[in-house]
Amino acid sequence: MDSVQSIEIIPVNAIDVVNPRVRNRRIFKEIVTSVAELGLKRPITVKRKQLEGEQRYDLVCGQGRLEAYQSLGQREIPAIVVSASDEDSAIMSLVENCARRQHRAIDLLHDIEGLKSRGYEFEEIARKTGLTVEYVRGVASLLEHGEHRLLRAVEAGQVPVSVAVLIAQAEDSEVQNVLQQAYEEKLLRGQRLMAAKKLIEQRRRRGKGYKTGPRRVDGGSISSNALLRAYRQDVDRKKVLIRKSNSTKSRLVFILEALRKLLAEPDFVTILETEKLDTLPKNIALRLQGQG
Repeated sequence: MDSVQSIEIIPVNAIDVVNPRVRNRRIFKEIVTSVAELGLKRPITVKRKQLEGEQRYDLVCGQGRLEAYQSLGQREIPAIVVSASDEDSAIMSLVENCARRQHRAIDLLHDIEGLKSRGYEFEEIARKTGLTVEYVRGVASLLEHGEHRLLRAVEAGQVPVSVAVLIAQAEDSEVQNVLQQAYEEKLLRGQRLMAAKKLIEQRRRRGKGYKTGPRRVDGGSISSNALLRAYRQDVDRKKVLIRKSNSTKSRLVFILEALRKLLAEPDFVTILETEKLDTLPKNIALRLQGQG
C-alpha cells in the first residue's frame, strides 16, 4: 500500500460504499448532530478508482460521516485519498474500528467476517487484529450460524461480544452457567443482566434469528389462553407503532410547513445561497414540491 496520502475535497456523489452497514439510528443521529454543530472532525478515507471519463472513489473508512454529510445536503466532503488494494482497504477499515475509543462491536464483527470471506485464515485474522484465535473463531461462528438476536443485543450494548459468543456455543442447560460467570466477572450486572436473561428466553422460545411464522414452543399444543394472550400482545405492539407513526407524521408535517414558509421569504433564501446551504435532501424537496 502506498504510504503517501493527500486530503482532497471530493463530491459525495462520486463515492461508492463497497460494504455498507446498517447504522444504529440513535448513534447515526448523534453523528449528524456533531457534524452539523462542530463540523467534520476527521476526514473520511477513500481510494481512487480508475474509470474512463469519470473520477470515482471507493469508501475505505467513514461511512457514518459520509452519510451524515449526505443527510445534511452537503455536496462535497474532505477525504484522505489513498492507494490501496481491496485487502488493504479491508484491513484499514478494521484497524479504524479497533482503534475507536468506543467502537461499535458490530462493526468489528462484520469486519472479521469480511476478512474471513476474503480467504484469510483464523490465525491471520487474529495476528492482524491482535485478538486471540479462539475469539476470532467464536465471532465467525456467531455470524455464520445466524445469531441475529445475539448480534442485535451486542449492537445495542446489552451484551458484551465475548458473552454473546459463549451463549451461542453453550447448550440450553449451560446458558445459566454462562450468565453466572458473566455476573461474577462483572460483565453483566443490573439492567444488562435482566436484558440478557430476557434475550436468552426469547432465543429459546423463538429461535436465534428473526424469522416470521409460528413461535417455537416446547411441549404440547398451545392453549386458547396462550393464543389470546399472544394476540393481545400483538395488538398492543401494533397500537404503539401506530401512535409512533402518527406522532412522526405530525412532526414531519409541521417541519415541512415551517420550511415552506421560510423558503417563501426572499431574504432567507438569499442567506442560504450565500452560505451555500440552498440544497435539500431529495425526499424533503419532493414533499415541498407536492410530489411526496
